[in-house]
Amino acid sequence: MPFVRVGYMEQQYTEHELPGISRCIMNALIEHFQVPEKDYFQVFHAHKQSEFYYSPDYLNVSRTDKLLYIQITMGSGRTTEQKKSFYQKLAELLSIECKVRPEDLFVTLVETELEDWSFGNGLAQMIV
Repeated sequence: MPFVRVGYMEQQYTEHELPGISRCIMNALIEHFQVPEKDYFQVFHAHKQSEFYYSPDYLNVSRTDKLLYIQITMGSGRTTEQKKSFYQKLAELLSIECKVRPEDLFVTLVETELEDWSFGNGLAQMIV
């Protein structure tokens, strides 16, 4: 039940590149967190340069204006090892398939409980 938000600086990625990025994220979620293929909810947000801030070298990681902020809200329960493996696979897929530098990935996982989700119709489908 992940919900993925991807923020990036406008004009750094084209509308033709975004579907590939989306697929890589979803494939990593399927492989490492066993997310069902139909559980596919993602939004991409382009930001003006004046709205997009980052440290170019925090923790000795060399970032560029092609930085992707990837926030994944999902149910709790994944182990630290699963998360580490997910980060590695995501960086690998995006690098190989979309030519995104691993240094330009900033990923956060936000864990929630089942009652924190409604997939429509005013229902909490995960606990009904």
